[in-house]
Amino acid sequence: MTSAGFLSDGFSAVGDAFEKNFEEGLELGAAFAVVRGGETLVDIRGGFSDKAKETPWTEDTIACIYSSGKAVLSFLMARAVSDGRLDYDAPVAQYWPDFGAAGKEDITVAQMLSHQAGLCGFPDEMPPETWLDWDAICAKLAAMAPLWTPGSANGYHPQTVGFIAGELLRRVTGKSVGEAITGLSGAHGLNLYCGMGEAEAARAAYMPKPPKAPDLGPMNEFKQAAFLKPWSAPAKVSREDWMGAELPASNMHADALSLAKVTHPLANGGLDVAGQSVLSEETIDAALKERIRGDDLVLPFHLSWAAGLMRNINRHFGPNENAFGHAGFGGSCVVVDPENNLTAAYVMNKMSPHLVGDPRAVRLLDALYDCL
Repeated sequence: MTSAGFLSDGFSAVGDAFEKNFEEGLELGAAFAVVRGGETLVDIRGGFSDKAKETPWTEDTIACIYSSGKAVLSFLMARAVSDGRLDYDAPVAQYWPDFGAAGKEDITVAQMLSHQAGLCGFPDEMPPETWLDWDAICAKLAAMAPLWTPGSANGYHPQTVGFIAGELLRRVTGKSVGEAITGLSGAHGLNLYCGMGEAEAARAAYMPKPPKAPDLGPMNEFKQAAFLKPWSAPAKVSREDWMGAELPASNMHADALSLAKVTHPLANGGLDVAGQSVLSEETIDAALKERIRGDDLVLPFHLSWAAGLMRNINRHFGPNENAFGHAGFGGSCVVVDPENNLTAAYVMNKMSPHLVGDPRAVRLLDALYDCL
């Protein structure tokens, strides 16, 4: 396998690590990108986008990034805060009054983004295709009582956080997450989507499922609601309908460079890749400060959450413990490192059972930091 793309001088070790993942049979197709101070340092890709290994992974290939899309969502929320449309410390119900029902009136925007709201999933049965009905899911979330006392613990919200954040963005900006991303993509030439048409879907890589289910650790009611109920995720829908829907926390599609670029202002003092200031320093500080730390009620890890990103206390996102990131089901990840003005992203289509800290991504990130 010979990778294609671009490596800056001094970063050949990143290309070697990328090739190593293929040599060891760990990949079908993949891409890795790094942006530092607005400059692209790495943009490499290789392998195949199809099951038959006949279609090479190209610069136009996109892949589902699952929960790595939450890093994009975190940036969109930060931009709304920086623009004065949202306040991290204000109650969600200030912007969405119906959300204040059933004991949720004091849940803040930051608590929601740091998975403290107690709304990790729906314990009561519903048709799994309901996830494709935005208004129906938002109505259920507004009426729902928290599964634990909000603010008392963190418990990962795999699907629901995307709807709550997305509904807030819709109410304060007038645009859905998909519409906001379309605007960013048009302005910066990004391959990034939340809800796709037929033409975009045709460029999406085939995604072989993991060889086994992820290890969630000892079971509890919160993990059941979040991941394991028959209605915990969309089902009984066509691939086309799923790809066309807006599921901000779980079905964004992107290439690696677009992911690194769109999240770059969080690491680059608020400047985007065009050098425009889109986030204030005050907002970045608020977005990245620790909101809660503890044993997660849903994921089997001790985690430190900022307002939508994980703080890198477990080195899931490379060797710099002062970095931040988010991972997606199957192995993708985004790294935000303000200390080095750097963002990095890894996308792939051969899914692994690692919930976070996929060894393929860690190998690439270790090589990257060795080159810095």
